[in-house]
Amino acid sequence: MLLDAIDQKILELLQQDAKQTTKQISLKTNLSVTAVYERIKKLEKNKIIRKHTVLLDKKLVNKSFTVFCHIKLVKPEKEIIREFEKEIIKLNEVMECFHVSGDYDYILKVHVADMDAFREFMVNKLTAIKSIGSTQSSISIGEVKNTTEFIFP
Repeated sequence: MLLDAIDQKILELLQQDAKQTTKQISLKTNLSVTAVYERIKKLEKNKIIRKHTVLLDKKLVNKSFTVFCHIKLVKPEKEIIREFEKEIIKLNEVMECFHVSGDYDYILKVHVADMDAFREFMVNKLTAIKSIGSTQSSISIGEVKNTTEFIFP
């Protein structure tokens, strides 16, 4: 599905505030409420809008300790990859997991309360996954940019 300028504007508005009403969006796009509603439904049907969600403040929910874990598998074979991915999905501390090229096989973005919680996670959960050959962790010392918004040209 190709996005026209109006679809892009609707998506930008919803990314800024998903609680906006179709009436509010219609005023900003010069479309009728019905037209906005139909476009949003079409974007959802075509899976461009996957879900509506809420972003939490990491500090206020005590999850501001961010660690990037670089994972090397025992062997990058199909069954080992499948097993690792099945296990990593179960770990609530892992917010994002990327299968990557280069020196490591995966990069995880982990959010926990503090260093003690991270140690607990590493010792009792992550290193318990048998398909992991080695890990290297980088602790975030500051966040420069963190966004979920896609901006259209």
